[in-house]
Amino acid sequence: MNAPLMIMGMIGTWQIVVIVALFLLLFGGKKIPELMRGFGRGMKEFKDAVNKDYSAETKNETTTTTPADNKPTNETTK
Repeated sequence: MNAPLMIMGMIGTWQIVVIVALFLLLFGGKKIPELMRGFGRGMKEFKDAVNKDYSAETKNETTTTTPADNKPTNETTK
């Protein structure tokens, strides 16, 4: 078996409660919204950058590639 899958299968409700409690103790109730807000902004910026790069890439592909049917038909033969 894969170790990550086995570990995820063993995490239960009490383990999640302990993780949340430790998170609250370490950062406090007032700091957590600020951390999550920063995390959300970072994720939004990352998604925007990925979408911007993807849209630019697909735009370049559509403008630089030409179908085979658009080749000139009046070529000179020797």
